[in-house]
Amino acid sequence: MFKRVYSAGIRGSEGQIVSVEADSNNGLPGVSMVGYLSAEVKEAQERARTALKGSGFLLPPKKTVINLSPASVRKAGTTYDLAIALAILLSLEGISASCLEDSIFIGELGLDGSIKPVRGVLPIVIAAKDAGFHRCCLPAGNLEEGRTVKEMEIIPLETLEECVQFLIHPELGAKLAQKELSCKEEKTNQKEMDTLDFSEVNGQFLLKRGAEIAAAGRHNLLIVGAAGTGKTMVARRIPTILPSMEREEQIEVSKIYSICGLLPDGRTLVERRPFRSPHHTISPQALAGGGNMPKPGELSLASGGVLFLDELPEFSQKTIEILRQPLEERYISISRIHGIYRFPANIMLVAAMNPCPCGFYPDRNRCRCTQGQIRHYIGKISRPILDRFDICVEAAAVAYEELRNAKGNENSAEIKKRVERAGYIQRERFAGTEIRSNSEMGVREVRRYCRLGEKEEAFLEKVYHSGKVSGRGVHRILRVSRTIADLDGKSEISCSHLSEAVGYRGIEEKYWGDGIG
Repeated sequence: MFKRVYSAGIRGSEGQIVSVEADSNNGLPGVSMVGYLSAEVKEAQERARTALKGSGFLLPPKKTVINLSPASVRKAGTTYDLAIALAILLSLEGISASCLEDSIFIGELGLDGSIKPVRGVLPIVIAAKDAGFHRCCLPAGNLEEGRTVKEMEIIPLETLEECVQFLIHPELGAKLAQKELSCKEEKTNQKEMDTLDFSEVNGQFLLKRGAEIAAAGRHNLLIVGAAGTGKTMVARRIPTILPSMEREEQIEVSKIYSICGLLPDGRTLVERRPFRSPHHTISPQALAGGGNMPKPGELSLASGGVLFLDELPEFSQKTIEILRQPLEERYISISRIHGIYRFPANIMLVAAMNPCPCGFYPDRNRCRCTQGQIRHYIGKISRPILDRFDICVEAAAVAYEELRNAKGNENSAEIKKRVERAGYIQRERFAGTEIRSNSEMGVREVRRYCRLGEKEEAFLEKVYHSGKVSGRGVHRILRVSRTIADLDGKSEISCSHLSEAVGYRGIEEKYWGDGIG
């Protein structure tokens, strides 16, 4: 007898609805599975048959063929176990269930018939809702994550037997959907990580100003300075001044963390903007994502937040160059023989680096590096990568008086208020589009929202003809100028805004030009 049960898996960063079809007839007893399956999916037939027997179901000796459709899409993971077991049982026993057509079933099976939690429940439930399903039967351990999606009936299940009872008696669904599981871990009331604050940063007024502008417009920021000048200290405090995430952004980020099994304990959504700081020994695949069945990398885990690369020149050249396309297009594509996978990479890149191998240039009293060593070290950062940083700031040495005097330091809350005001202006400006910040503006948006007066146009033309700024650099100057004007609450970009934005490009000539001596 032919039966169909719907399930879902993960393909890239999205849920993929899969139809599990089973047909049982007379023939040599056994189960065979088809449909472009990975090893763990093929093993599901043994888990399913053993779980059915462990749950007290006696299977008649028939030949059963199971197909996971669409057969052209590779399936991986253990989310299909429950649906495969149900399809086998229904086809062998001839059981009919009215709720099959508008329900999906996901979950990994234990040999005793228990249903174990799986990764990626959030994107799966979202995909099911978009596909028109009204009900999702999932492991009890994933209950709270599934309930994040509104207008979707979530049925938490602990055992295969409980699932079969629901199919036979659909009226049990309302009761199951309302129950709170006694075995569920209580949510931890962990305090937000508010231990970092900009009030702890003494001096470095230019660096803090650059960080504020970068946060307001989500601009990429490069910090160059001698060892011990506070580069990492400032970078780690940038998340404390970023605008709070809207629910749409929270769901988008949480989908990636759900796939990777990294959702915070006791939470169903990532509520704080991510801050990822991989070590410089990270491989290109770990940064970009990859694998036989590609999984998100650090670029995607930092999407919506900050990717901080400390000691940038120490990263391998190949790893750094991978950033070129994602920084422009805000996503990363990974090609495999069985498909192309697209992951979000809408990051704010913050990088820090020393100006030389020893870390003390241009202080020649302490730096013993030769000009060749300095140029080689600086040259590890190519011009195309450097050109993708909207703001480049030098972290100067801090005087002893500034180091010991913390009076007058602004805290993160005060800076965040200004950043959020600028963010509100940008949301109003880009309402109805996919753009969320000034850094995402393309050429068309720059022409529309960064119009200049005659005086400002002449100033920018002079900067361009100096030969120190590329065409891409001009657009970046305009985007940063737009953010500075937003922070000032001005609708028009003035020469002072342009001048400040140009100033954040001057460090390039000092270190990557002919200024090294």
